[in-house]
Amino acid sequence: MSTTVTPQLEPDLLKSRIDRFRQVQNGIVAQVRRVIVGQEEVIEQVMIGLFVGGHCLITGLPGTAKTLLVRTMAQTLGLIFKRIQFTPDLMPSDITGTDIIEEDTSTGHRTWTFVPGPIFGNILLADEINRTPPKTQSALLEAMQERSCTVRGHHHSLPSPFFVLATQNPIELEGTYPLPEAQLDRFLFNILLDYLTADEELQVVDLTTVTTIPQADSVTNAQEILDFQQLVRMVPIGESVARHAIELIRATRSSDESAPDFVKKYVNYGASVRAAQFLVLSAKARALMKGRYHVTYEDVRTLFTPVLRHRILLNFHAESDRLKQDDILRKLLDWKPSPRE
Repeated sequence: MSTTVTPQLEPDLLKSRIDRFRQVQNGIVAQVRRVIVGQEEVIEQVMIGLFVGGHCLITGLPGTAKTLLVRTMAQTLGLIFKRIQFTPDLMPSDITGTDIIEEDTSTGHRTWTFVPGPIFGNILLADEINRTPPKTQSALLEAMQERSCTVRGHHHSLPSPFFVLATQNPIELEGTYPLPEAQLDRFLFNILLDYLTADEELQVVDLTTVTTIPQADSVTNAQEILDFQQLVRMVPIGESVARHAIELIRATRSSDESAPDFVKKYVNYGASVRAAQFLVLSAKARALMKGRYHVTYEDVRTLFTPVLRHRILLNFHAESDRLKQDDILRKLLDWKPSPRE
């Protein structure tokens, strides 16, 4: 029988690590705020993804600063940043890299040499990922789950940490391809970017129509981020809170006996076990970012929708009643209130 062992740290060392975590967190927010206006919830969710070690899918209309947000976040983290512009003619080898034949001019001997693709970085911006066909989209599957890629039978490990921050246009727009369900499930969050308020748009105009261009400075490094990911996993979660998270996840599956009637009517496929793992991990990160040392029901319920909105597949009944994933998830939260803490 195997048991899970939680690393034990000296109280002073643990306190210093938590203090550094908060210092870096505040520093990231301060630097991002120099470039990005508004979108507090979006920035928080991207930061949770980084502290958890999960990938984020950012959905929004063109011109809502999706790419700018990812590039700015990479600048603040001091990581190797790579960008791929996904287009209909992009090939899988353009992402992973490929083997080429090189000839030694002195001996005439030929050897295979691997040329790494842009996937070999710490932060990969997959820009407009749904503008390329599923064959090329799927080139990221192994990298997102295993942190590695295989080219011509050879296994190549990716740098640590490794994040995919993908942007996509709403699927209703021209020239888009739906992402495969297996790939969607590998994203921690599906983050929605909406329009700014009138005052925020005015602030954007004031920032971007002058001669100076705001830039973000680095506040951390790769090793610290790996350390923070371990720190997040050390945050305790009570059995009742974890059970509440599992009950919410299981309620999304129409085949589960605990699912409500509206789920059985509208949902074809519910969330996977990976969704439960991601929900608990992201709740731990949010708790630490809020200055708490334990996970609450509020953490779980706040992140339930961004973790689940891309993991449930609705049927034609939902489409005919004009219901989206967010509508079903809101009904689920109303149907399953949190126990009293």
